[in-house]
Amino acid sequence: MNIRYFAWVRERVGVEEEAIELPSSVVTVADLIGHLKTIDDNHAFAFEDEETIRVALDQMHVEADAELGDAKEAAFFPPMTGG
Repeated sequence: MNIRYFAWVRERVGVEEEAIELPSSVVTVADLIGHLKTIDDNHAFAFEDEETIRVALDQMHVEADAELGDAKEAAFFPPMTGG
């Protein structure tokens, strides 16, 4: 799966994107976040307050309980404000 990071999530992880092969136990977005936290200290730091991070699967916003299914890309970003 291609993983993309934006704003301070990217700064904390240290890369803009990466391709990761996921274990079969990673089924939901929450599972994915849990897996990413195990990669290294940077990933753990980026996702330490995972409730504040927003995610999109194949450019569709989803919640943490969403199943990954056949998604090719997951994107993580902090909450946004707009006007």
